[in-house]
Amino acid sequence: MSLFELRRFFRAPITVAALVVLALIPLLYGALYLWAFWDPYGNMRHIPVAVVNADRPATAQDGSTLAAGRDLADELRHRDVFGWQPATAEQARQGLEDGRYQLVFTIPADFSAALVTPPDPRRDPARGRLTVVNDDATNYLSGQLARSVFTEVRASASATAARGYFDRMLIGFTDLKTQTRQAADGASQLAGGAADARSGAGDLAGGIDRAHTGAGQLDSGLAAATAGSQQLYDGLVALDAGAAQLEDGTAQAAAGGRLLASKVDTAADRIEPVLRDNADLIATAATAIADGADLILEHLDALPGLAKTAAEQTAKTKTDVQKLGQVYPQIVDSPEYRSALAAADNAAKAAAALQTRLDTGDLDQLRQQMTDVAATARRIAQAAPHLADDVAAARTQVDQLATGLNALAGGAARLHGGTTGAVNGAKDLSGGLYRLSTGARQLDSGLGPLSDGGHRLASGLTSLGDGATRLADGLATGADKIPGYDPDTAAERAGVLGDPVALSRETEHPAATYGAGFAPYFLGLALWVGAMISYMVLRPLTRRHLVSGARPWRAALAGWLPALLIGVVQATALFLVVRFALGLHPVHALGMYAFLALTAVAFTALIQWFGARLGPAGRLVALAVLMLQLTSSGGTYPIETTPGFLQAIHPFLPMTYVVSGLRHLINGGPDGTVMTGALVLTGFAAAAFALTTLAAWRGRRLTPAKLHPDLVM
Repeated sequence: MSLFELRRFFRAPITVAALVVLALIPLLYGALYLWAFWDPYGNMRHIPVAVVNADRPATAQDGSTLAAGRDLADELRHRDVFGWQPATAEQARQGLEDGRYQLVFTIPADFSAALVTPPDPRRDPARGRLTVVNDDATNYLSGQLARSVFTEVRASASATAARGYFDRMLIGFTDLKTQTRQAADGASQLAGGAADARSGAGDLAGGIDRAHTGAGQLDSGLAAATAGSQQLYDGLVALDAGAAQLEDGTAQAAAGGRLLASKVDTAADRIEPVLRDNADLIATAATAIADGADLILEHLDALPGLAKTAAEQTAKTKTDVQKLGQVYPQIVDSPEYRSALAAADNAAKAAAALQTRLDTGDLDQLRQQMTDVAATARRIAQAAPHLADDVAAARTQVDQLATGLNALAGGAARLHGGTTGAVNGAKDLSGGLYRLSTGARQLDSGLGPLSDGGHRLASGLTSLGDGATRLADGLATGADKIPGYDPDTAAERAGVLGDPVALSRETEHPAATYGAGFAPYFLGLALWVGAMISYMVLRPLTRRHLVSGARPWRAALAGWLPALLIGVVQATALFLVVRFALGLHPVHALGMYAFLALTAVAFTALIQWFGARLGPAGRLVALAVLMLQLTSSGGTYPIETTPGFLQAIHPFLPMTYVVSGLRHLINGGPDGTVMTGALVLTGFAAAAFALTTLAAWRGRRLTPAKLHPDLVM
């Protein structure tokens, strides 16, 4: 019965041709579609893309010139991914409008400048921007294909830009580390200078303390000398009174002989006790005055040097502190520095004032007076013990005195004048010593604050030195924590920072080409369409077989075998063309061919059942099922990306298992999927044949609707 159905196609050449065309129709869906979609990414070099390079070369900080836009354009043409064509902005715009260009790739004018601009924390970071324009009205898929390619181009360009950015940043870190170390060295020098200044300030404070002590000793000595000069003055007053009396006595003695001797004896009686009683006092006072004058002279000689040394040392200290502020301006506003500078200034002014007072010339005059006073006092001290003896000798030699009374009277007059001058000199000496003592006290009072200022200066410089040491330690620690890189490692690290993630893409059972990935989908589509076309020409069940009395399964088999035979021929033609003409290399070639044949068995059985059960409407059902399978089989996008309804019917349609099975046979993979698909397709074929047999059993009864159907296709 099956041969009878096929025999009617060999009655005329046109029917034979129709049978051949029927066997080759799946090639239009399978081989032709696969040929058209075989490798679109490999042929993108034929897509015309306009390259608008508006970039202007930029100069980097090291003086080198960067033409990143030109380099990128050359690299794109070298890769030959698209049909790159240089164009101006206007040419690119017009070409995109009239369809001459599918895409426009623009490199902006500041592309190189953005890459060489160093990172500046005060401004937003510069970014090199590339622009791609496509027109979906010209071709939507060209834009979709370009997006994936330009993502790689952007990533590559961004990584290059990032490497440059991080390279400059790492060099900046190295410069920062070097400068921080220099700052640490400067802070160490500051600490050393502060230590030296602290030592000098300590020496200054010690010198001022010694000067202060010496001034106190000078004040004490001058006080003692002043007391001695007062005693000398009192003695000289008494001596002057005696000299006056001596003068009177000698004058009276000169008037007569006996009366003169008597007067001399009387005067001697008065003078001798006075001299004997006051000789020790006079000698002691004169000696004290001489010693006080010597002490004054000793201190006066040392005082200018001390004052000058103090003035020079304080001036030098003030200058050192000011220089310290000029070298390290960051410490000028610190309280420690201002306190140290004020203390140095006060010390310099006090020392300069003292030196000025000592250099006015009063010191030289006082020195001469002290020298004269010391000499006079020593002569008085030497002569004092012999005055009483001289009076006694005069008393015993009254006769000789009488003869020389006139000379004695003149000598007494001169003695009175000398004692009067001595009294006046002692008075002047007492006043000078008082003034000198007052100056010594003022010097002592001035050296006290100067000493305090010197100690405060030393203390302030100690704090400054400690702060400078902490600053140096902090800067050194910070410099150690700042990373530094030599030029070779900086470039390598910049590359890692610019592209920190290395993506290693591995594909299990890779599809060799775009067409190889879509082959299961198009091959299943082709065999379904082939089965549909077969039953547009063949009859699912022939009425002759139904009325012949043959068993229903034989009638169903007779209507299935011709389509099954054509389906196997279609599968064979598809396999041969795809394998040898298109160059598909399946991992399991024989398994793929057998699975295609099994697919033809299942599809022809299903479509036969549609026709046997529904008549002409079965063709519409077959077409509707085809649409459902195309959208829910997962042959293009993953099934998880489709609507929920399509995901729900996905496991219940045969093409789902055709696509998954052929994928594993073509690209490799577990055999379980292939076995599951084969079993499901076998189940579909068996169920469809059983249902067709049931339809054949029911179709034995003729009805007016069967003789004159409402729908004829």
